[in-house]
Amino acid sequence: MSPTAFPAAGPEHGHVTFLGAGPGDPGLLTLRAVEALSNADVLVAEHEVLDVIRAHARHGVSVVHTDADPSAVSPPGTGTPQLTVVDGTSTPAAVPAAARDAAHLVMEAARGGRRVVRAVSGDPGLDTYAAGEMLACAAAGVPFEVVPGVAAAVGVPAYAGVPLRGAQGADVRFVDARTASDRCWTEVGASDGTVVVSTTLDSVAAAAGELVAAGRKPDTPLTVTIAGTTTRQRTWTATLGTIAQTLKQAKVLPSPDGGRPVIAVVGERSVADRRDQLSWFESKPLFGWKVLVPRTKEQAASLSDQLRSYGAVPHEVPTIAVEPPRTPQQMERAVKGLVTGRYEWIAFTSVNAVKAVREKFEEYGLDARAFAGIKVAAVGEQTAKALVAFGVKPDLIPSGEQSAAGLLEDWPPYDPVFDPIDRVFLPRADIATETLVAGLIELGWEVDDVTAYRTVRASPPPADTREAIKGGGFDAVLFTSSSTVRNLVGIAGKPHNVTVIACIGPATAKTAEEHGLRVDVMAPEPSVHKLAEALADFGMKRRTAALESGDQVTRPSERRPGSRRRRTTT
Repeated sequence: MSPTAFPAAGPEHGHVTFLGAGPGDPGLLTLRAVEALSNADVLVAEHEVLDVIRAHARHGVSVVHTDADPSAVSPPGTGTPQLTVVDGTSTPAAVPAAARDAAHLVMEAARGGRRVVRAVSGDPGLDTYAAGEMLACAAAGVPFEVVPGVAAAVGVPAYAGVPLRGAQGADVRFVDARTASDRCWTEVGASDGTVVVSTTLDSVAAAAGELVAAGRKPDTPLTVTIAGTTTRQRTWTATLGTIAQTLKQAKVLPSPDGGRPVIAVVGERSVADRRDQLSWFESKPLFGWKVLVPRTKEQAASLSDQLRSYGAVPHEVPTIAVEPPRTPQQMERAVKGLVTGRYEWIAFTSVNAVKAVREKFEEYGLDARAFAGIKVAAVGEQTAKALVAFGVKPDLIPSGEQSAAGLLEDWPPYDPVFDPIDRVFLPRADIATETLVAGLIELGWEVDDVTAYRTVRASPPPADTREAIKGGGFDAVLFTSSSTVRNLVGIAGKPHNVTVIACIGPATAKTAEEHGLRVDVMAPEPSVHKLAEALADFGMKRRTAALESGDQVTRPSERRPGSRRRRTTT
C-alpha cells in the first residue's frame, strides 16, 4: 500500500484522521488533506476551521462543531465542545448528550465504520493539544493517522514577510505565552535567537515585558501579526519596549478584539525596513479590498478566484437568474438536428448557452460525441473553457475582440463548394442582440436562432449586503455588462460614491454614468479577466501614490465621503 493511501475504516471502530488545516488561508491545505476531506463521512472541527475545509468535503458529509464558549479565550482545542451536530441538510444527528469532550465526540462519530476527519487549526502537533484525543482513540482501539498542516508559528511570519532563518542560520524558539513557565521565559530571554511567540493581542505587551525582564534588550525589534494568512491580516512593527505604545497609537487597543490570537516574531529578522521589502502578502494591489461581483454564480467563480490572487475579498451577488425557455420545443428540435446532420456550425455565445445545450444532451442520453462532424465556435475564453470541460474543443475562437463582432471578423463566408450544409445553430439568451445573427446571414449562412435560456432579474441580496452597497461598505464593484448595472441598482440600490466603479467596456460605462455613477476603471478590452487586471493596476497605483506621499495605505471604503478623486479611467 502506498504510504499516502488511506487505510479502510474498520467495521466497528471506523477510522480517524487528525488533520492540520493551516493558519487560515485555504490555499495552504496539503494535497493529502484535500484527499482525506473528500473521503470523510464526518467532519469534527471548530467553526473557523470548518470555513477553511468545508469546500473540499463531499456533499452530505456530517459536521460536528467543537467550539468552546465564544466568550472564553483559550488555546484551540481546549474548550468544552458544543454538541451541535448537523448533516448536509442541517438535520440534527444522533450523538449522546454524555459525550462532552472532543475525544468522545471523535470516537462516537467513528462508530459504525465511518471515516472521521478531526480538523484543527494550524498543525495537530504544534498548534493544538490533539495528542490527548489520539491517546483516547488508541485506548479505545480506534485506528487513526495524522496529516500535518502548516503551523501558524511558521505560516504567519512567512505571510508577514519575516523569514525566521537566514543564510547563517539562527536559533529559533517557539513559545506559547499562554502556557509558558518562568523557566521558559528565562531560557528564551537569555538567547539571542529568533523567538516566535503565540499569544493574544491584549497580551503582547505582557509577553514583551517577560522577555525584557529575562534579559532581552528593550530595543529588540518585533512584529505582531493578527489574522495571519487571511485577507484580514494586519502587521505592526515595533520593539519590545515600544509595542504597547505602538498598539495604543494605532488605536488597536483597548479593543473587543483583544482576545484574538496573534503571532509575534522577536529578533533582528523583524526589522522594519527589512519587512517593508519582504512583505509580499499585505502589499498585494487589492489587499483587503471588499469587491462586489454582480454576476451569475457560475460566471463569478473564476473572476472571484482572480480577485483573491490580488488580495481582494470578493463578494458575489447574483443579479441575473437563468431559467429554461418558456417553450422548450424549439430547443429540442435544434438539439435533435445536431444529431441528424442539420447543421454545419454551432455557435456558443456564453457559458450559459453551453450549460443549456449540455443539460439537454444529458436529458437525451447524449454526450460530446454528438458534436462529431460539426464545427464549433465560441465567443470568448470562458465559453471555450466551458466547452472543453464538456469534452468539446472549439474550432473557432475570436483572434481579436472577444465578442460577437470579433467572432464575425474570423467567421468564414458560406462556400457551397466546401460547405455541404449552409445552416448554423445559435443557442442563446432571450435578450441577446441581433449582431451575430445579422452578420452570419450577411456571410451567406442560414441561422436557426434558438432561445436556449431566459435571463431574469435575480432576487434582492440580504439586507446587510444592500446596506453595504449603499453605505460604502464595498471598496469596488465590477460591472461586466450594462444589464449588471441596471439589475444591481434595481435590486440593491446605487453604490456609494466612495466605491470604485470598474466597467468592462464603453457601453457598460455609459450605462453606469446614466445611473449617476462615476467610472474609475475601464478594461482595455472586453474581458472579465482584463477588467480584474485593470482594477488591480488601479489599486497598485493608488497604493504607490500613498507610499510616495508618506500617507497611510487605506482602502477606498476607509476614505471619508467627499474625498474621492476625480474620474480616472485606466
